[in-house]
Amino acid sequence: MEEYPGELRTPPVALAALVGCPELHSRITSHLHAEQPPINALALPDFSKITLFARTPKENAGPGRPVDGILKRDWLSKHRTKIPAVVAALFSSDHISGDPAQWLQVCTDLENLKGVTKGRNIKLIVVVVTQSSSRDEISEDRMIALRKRAEVDSKYIITFVPDDPGELKQSLTRLRSTLGELANTYYREEGRRVKTRIDRKSSISIELHIRYCFKVGVYAEFRRDWAEALRLYDEAYHSVREMVGASTRLSPILRLVEIKTVAEQLNFKISTLLMHSGKLAEAIIWFRRHTDTYRRLVGAPDANFLHWEWLSRQYLVFAELLESSSAAVQNISSPTSGTADKLTEWEFYPAYYYQSAAQYLKQKSSCKELALSMSEIADEKNGSNESVIDSVYVGQFARLLEHGGEAFTMQPLTDEEFVRYSLAEGKRFQDSFEIIALLKRCFEAYNKNKTLRMASYCGVQMAREYFSINEFADAKQILDNVANLYRQEGWVALLWEGLGYLRECSRKTGSVKDFVEQSLEMAALPVSNTEDAQFFKDCGPAGPPSLLQREMIHKEVFGVIRGESEIALNEENNHLKVTDCHPLYLEIDLVSPLRVALLASVAFHEQIIKPGRSTMLTVSLLTRLPLKFEIDQLEIQFNQTECNFIIINGQRPQLAAISNVQPGRRVEMAPALEIATNKWLRLTYDIKSEQSGKLECMYVIARIGPHFTICCRAESPASMNDLPLWKFENRLETVPIKDPALASSGQKAIQVEEPDPQVDLKLSSSGPALVGENFVVPVTVTSKGHSVHSGELKINLVDTKGGGLLSPRDVEPFSTDNLHVELVGVSGQECEDQSDAGSDNIRKIQPSFGLISVPVLSEGKSWSCKLEIRWNRPKPVMLYVSLGYNPCSSETSSQKVHVHKNLEIEGKTALIINHRYMLPFRQDPLLPSMIKATGDFDLTPILPLKEKSILLVSAKNCSEVPLRLLSMSIESETDGSCTVRQKTEDSMEPAPIVPGEEFKKIFSVIPEVNPAKLKIGTVCLRWRRDSGDKELSDSCTTEVLTKQRLPDVYVEQPPIIVSLECPAHAILGDPFTFSVRIHNRTQLLQEIKYSLTDSQSFVLSGSHNDTIFVLPKSEHILSFKLVPLASGSQQLPRVSVTSVRYSAGFQPSIASSFVFVFPSKPQFRLSDTTDTRLGSVAV
Repeated sequence: MEEYPGELRTPPVALAALVGCPELHSRITSHLHAEQPPINALALPDFSKITLFARTPKENAGPGRPVDGILKRDWLSKHRTKIPAVVAALFSSDHISGDPAQWLQVCTDLENLKGVTKGRNIKLIVVVVTQSSSRDEISEDRMIALRKRAEVDSKYIITFVPDDPGELKQSLTRLRSTLGELANTYYREEGRRVKTRIDRKSSISIELHIRYCFKVGVYAEFRRDWAEALRLYDEAYHSVREMVGASTRLSPILRLVEIKTVAEQLNFKISTLLMHSGKLAEAIIWFRRHTDTYRRLVGAPDANFLHWEWLSRQYLVFAELLESSSAAVQNISSPTSGTADKLTEWEFYPAYYYQSAAQYLKQKSSCKELALSMSEIADEKNGSNESVIDSVYVGQFARLLEHGGEAFTMQPLTDEEFVRYSLAEGKRFQDSFEIIALLKRCFEAYNKNKTLRMASYCGVQMAREYFSINEFADAKQILDNVANLYRQEGWVALLWEGLGYLRECSRKTGSVKDFVEQSLEMAALPVSNTEDAQFFKDCGPAGPPSLLQREMIHKEVFGVIRGESEIALNEENNHLKVTDCHPLYLEIDLVSPLRVALLASVAFHEQIIKPGRSTMLTVSLLTRLPLKFEIDQLEIQFNQTECNFIIINGQRPQLAAISNVQPGRRVEMAPALEIATNKWLRLTYDIKSEQSGKLECMYVIARIGPHFTICCRAESPASMNDLPLWKFENRLETVPIKDPALASSGQKAIQVEEPDPQVDLKLSSSGPALVGENFVVPVTVTSKGHSVHSGELKINLVDTKGGGLLSPRDVEPFSTDNLHVELVGVSGQECEDQSDAGSDNIRKIQPSFGLISVPVLSEGKSWSCKLEIRWNRPKPVMLYVSLGYNPCSSETSSQKVHVHKNLEIEGKTALIINHRYMLPFRQDPLLPSMIKATGDFDLTPILPLKEKSILLVSAKNCSEVPLRLLSMSIESETDGSCTVRQKTEDSMEPAPIVPGEEFKKIFSVIPEVNPAKLKIGTVCLRWRRDSGDKELSDSCTTEVLTKQRLPDVYVEQPPIIVSLECPAHAILGDPFTFSVRIHNRTQLLQEIKYSLTDSQSFVLSGSHNDTIFVLPKSEHILSFKLVPLASGSQQLPRVSVTSVRYSAGFQPSIASSFVFVFPSKPQFRLSDTTDTRLGSVAV
């Protein structure tokens, strides 16, 4: 599309001219370009330049002159860049209202301008440029005179104010609107004027009819009337088609070139309008009809390359239009106009048209080469070609003749001259580069759409072009990727062609390895046996695929790898050969395409063997190459190198020296190592391993000739994949091993068992582990037949549920606290002595893994250690202990033996700590300092400030073993904010706690400050297991410290406190005092209302209700006398206290409103013994 002129590629934009006041031109032009639709401006600094768009004498010539062409080449450019639709004459207000000389100049300029514009019917606008301060200085008479002189309507006299921003914006808007209105008027009138000539179709030539339709269509585009433009372009297009057999104005070749060029421009216009209107399907149908119409108009045989070049350009331009059109992005839907116009999905993709453009350009290149070979100027330099230029009319060419000085004339070309000129121009360019560029675009587009098969087809075509211009590296890069797809999908014929080009690229570049690989793969392809070349018209340099071609390639490549022949390069004197200086090594893995050339299958006859015991091994080789070939030497390699061995061909013993056999390496002699196509070569030998573990055959290395080696990865018969390209071929199925059981289950690996251990490994456990203690697991190693040398003890802790030993807390830095269970260390006298013996011993302890060395043990000796494991949280774990040792002192001469033991250990919580706060009895706040909202489920306790509260801490034995509690205390976290004391300062004696028993201790808590939340401290329990014997328990078990932080509490200081004072018990009939103490802690006088209800169980004396006043920072006591009338637990009279200031009332709880009444005075007797230890309470 870049070949088209710019005025054709873009839609027409209205053109206006600005004359005078050049300082305003840039501002006005910028505004006209920024608006929609934009207007181009032709800026003329003064009125002397208006002759640029005056009508020339040639244009004034009469319509009766002969028609020399269809479309003038520069007509569209002239109306877009030279001939304005409207002219804006800018005059300064000083000149209009100035002296007579200035006014006279204005009138003269207007007269000259009118003379030019009337000749072309150009519209005129007069712009008066004035300042905002002097806009009223021009008289009305002078403005009327100006309008009459310009012969324009008053609305086309515009006042332009540039110095005021607001006025400037209005002036620009009005000027833009007026210019757009007059421009549309101009193009409408011009279209009507030309359209009247179209109506007289019978009286004008067909060339003029096409020209007039084209002009009216362009004028419609200027007005943005796309439907009218499309209709006229369509009419012109069909008229061009009628000229093919009717016009005789030019010679046949030039006439067809002109017709196709005009049709090309009209097709471009129509396609562009359809696409930009969103009618994508209609545009594709139109283009299909366009190409179908002109595809058969090839023209003269000696100029047919011009036709294919033109047709290629049609597809290229349409592809670019389709790619840039917004309609192409929308959903694809085929039109329903009829069966003939039904579209395929491919036609909606630009890649389809790029591919067709490349195809026709390639056909053009072939025809051009043929024409050049037959032309007389194929090897000549014709200087006359430089004088050939484009003619005045579209699609015509002429020779520019000089007649001395600056006089030139254009002479029309003949068909022969034009063909000669086109061939000379074609020789200057290589079509291959353009073909490659087109194919690359469709290759990338198909890949983007995941259409890999079409992308591969285009890739092959692109590689062919690279190959034709000797760009072998680029061709090879593309063909390598394409060949992979053809291998996957089994396209044998296409793969044959691609490999043929790759093989030639390797030959040209001198790459021996690539040449041999591609030759072997081609020779092993399952191609058909037909030799009829008509089925394979273009198969590349390898020729048609056939058995004969495979055999020729086979002989050629084996001659190279054996060093018996050389392949010469075309351009250089170098040769493809394999020598001692350039040996060749190929590796065939499980996905290599060379598996068809040589496939190695290895199977052990047994699955498990003892060390030192031999078993049978079968090596099977298969090839799909068409001819037999011999292998000089085979080497079988294992993961245990001492098992490697070499097989020598008995038919070629003289070549045994080609391999540098290591001393001591096993060598076998085979009667023959000849491989035939599709027949397994089976070799069976015994194999023996002294080392336990996995014995696996890794590679089978075949050496052919002195300098060529193929390394095949060994495959198991049970898991061997089929050869993809041969899977569906009509052939006899064979198996690598004759034994059906081994053929279906044979493996290339075998397990060599370890020697039976003669060392005993024992793990002991004393019951469940408790959280917090260092649990000891004794480990004992006893030799019962083997000596222990280089012994290593591996310890692993594994979660029995597979959840891991790490704590599932939020993300934290790693520490030992994050582990549920951890290996702390290894203890014991024997282990300590061994750790101090020297640096050769290993001792590595980690939280879940441990590795320690075991000293040398002679037969019958034993060694033991103790594993210390700590449980931070209750969790069952599995302890794995593995002992590895050498039975002999020499590590190289013996196989290491392993003993494994495991032990499941349950980790449990020893003690559960609970606590409870007890507030002062019968003392409550009348008005709490903290008010909780309804529905608040915060159960945090609230303690009174500087009042003693009771904290009861209990510890319950939840384990299955008896424990001995050594101490219980509370560590404070703050200094002075809270006082925590226990009941007695004497140290407690160790207290035994049996399973299920609970131990309790009382502490007093006095908050000293009133923070947001008070930190009480941490409960610390020191305990150990209780074995029953105190002395044995003290010596064998370690102390464990268990800590549990107490939750924070709230502290309050209520303004008013109400306390009930009553004896602990009462006696029937004896009076006692019942008091209500009201403590005012505020700085205000408090008015308190109280009431006391009667009770049937007591006789009450005192005021039942009243109002009192409590002074600030003081107390008031209400006393009542009560006489019990009944025995037992009796409810005291209910007291109600209300603060008037705060509207807060208080009633004591039911628990604090009861007292026990004895029928007579009780007799209490205290024990004489005093136990300083706090006893435990069984629950």
